[in-house]
Amino acid sequence: MSELFIDFFVTDGSEVSIQPAPLERAWMEETSERFAYRCLPLTIANQHCWEVLNPAVFSASWDGGPGLDAVQIIYGDEKRPAISHFGHGILTFTLPVLIRTPPGFDLWVMGPPNRPKADIQPLNGVVETDWAIATFTMNWRFTRAHTTVFFEKGEPICAFFPIRRGEIETFQPRRRSLEEEPELASAHRAWAQSRRAFNAELKMPRSEAAARKWQRDYHRGPAEKLTPPHRTKLGLKKTRP
Repeated sequence: MSELFIDFFVTDGSEVSIQPAPLERAWMEETSERFAYRCLPLTIANQHCWEVLNPAVFSASWDGGPGLDAVQIIYGDEKRPAISHFGHGILTFTLPVLIRTPPGFDLWVMGPPNRPKADIQPLNGVVETDWAIATFTMNWRFTRAHTTVFFEKGEPICAFFPIRRGEIETFQPRRRSLEEEPELASAHRAWAQSRRAFNAELKMPRSEAAARKWQRDYHRGPAEKLTPPHRTKLGLKKTRP
């Protein structure tokens, strides 16, 4: 398969920092024995995007009103990455980059995954970037009035990954009985029994389960070889000069 490119056309000579999202999260580091990293779906999601980094420290507050002036922004230097553009408690980041994807690919645009931020919520969007001639904005909405939020320099304020346009509409959801697939049903029952036994043993000091701490079944993946293979980490490419 030929190499696929995401092209970042920086506008007006501006500076913008875009990087593959890291696996680590500060709150995950603070969990007991870094327990959160045992959740493979969580760590894969952490890495499943590129991030746009905030170029300047600033604070923003919302007084609860619908007007543009209801959001007040105080900057720490001359850069002005965010504005009040839509009102209704929405903080808008202007991204000085025009992003283009191969034909048939859109961008899922969102906040940085698994990075909760108090009192403000990133808004998601899907952008058809294979034909776009305009930049897009990244928007966050305050979830509580009369609060102030801080954005640090270098903090990710936008994340994105490509999706094939229309592919989701090709799937047909269906409801089935597990007993229709005897082999799958048997495997599921064996897993459920093993999980119950492990969790019960986990409560016993000096037990084998207490020493192991977790089963690692999902990390190990299936016994059979998959195509594409089971993964425990991603390797997104860095931006070429």
